[in-house]
Amino acid sequence: MSGHSKWSTIKRKKAANDAARAKIWSKLLRFVEVAAREGGGDPDANPTLATAVQKAKAASVPNENIERAIKRGTGELQGEAYEETSYEGYGPGGVAIYVRCFTNNRNRASQEVRSTFNSGGGKLSEPGAVAWMFEPKGVVLVPAASATEEDVFLVAADAGAEDVRGSEESIEVITPTDSLKPVRDALQAAGIEVESSDLTMIPKTTVSLDGGDAKKVLSLIDALEELDDVSEVYANFDISEDVMASLAS
Repeated sequence: MSGHSKWSTIKRKKAANDAARAKIWSKLLRFVEVAAREGGGDPDANPTLATAVQKAKAASVPNENIERAIKRGTGELQGEAYEETSYEGYGPGGVAIYVRCFTNNRNRASQEVRSTFNSGGGKLSEPGAVAWMFEPKGVVLVPAASATEEDVFLVAADAGAEDVRGSEESIEVITPTDSLKPVRDALQAAGIEVESSDLTMIPKTTVSLDGGDAKKVLSLIDALEELDDVSEVYANFDISEDVMASLAS
């Protein structure tokens, strides 16, 4: 599993308090709303919306909240006009960072992201500076205790997966973006538990970090993810599991 994926998994498991959950729900519902506006309100005909809805449900967002977000996106209900935008830059140790936002105020989002980069020892760059270092992919996580890597590979490969990577806690299945749902559905149909599935940006190359730079980069990423307008942060760092575990504690 990539370094950023491991850190995201650790944080997701720790985000159990009400305040953290409310912020996560708000961001997930923005994703649902924007996906519905851009591709229509039918998840069966809009793969991005299907992913957004699945993520919201996995985070225990109530169905009625999801339905209202879809209706705001399609114009059936009045709501804020959110739009997607992105920012690119570098963090400590030369780590490339790609920030995805859903915002109703581009100026605010830009100012807050820039300020957070600066205060965290990073630097915001021009559009295109780091985007080429990442590839859009689908990622399905399977708990390692629920199936063997071989069983996951056999099912996932038949459904269109590109790669399967095992770790102590999870088995990571990499898919083309349009194969995310078929792969997830095939694994579930085979009785294999799916912990999460998501559209993401996977780095083509990674930067190895030691304890000092690792702590600075993770602090910067955490600060960016705390911003209300920020939906996702992707980075190309690689940190050993021992160092990551010590920082998480």
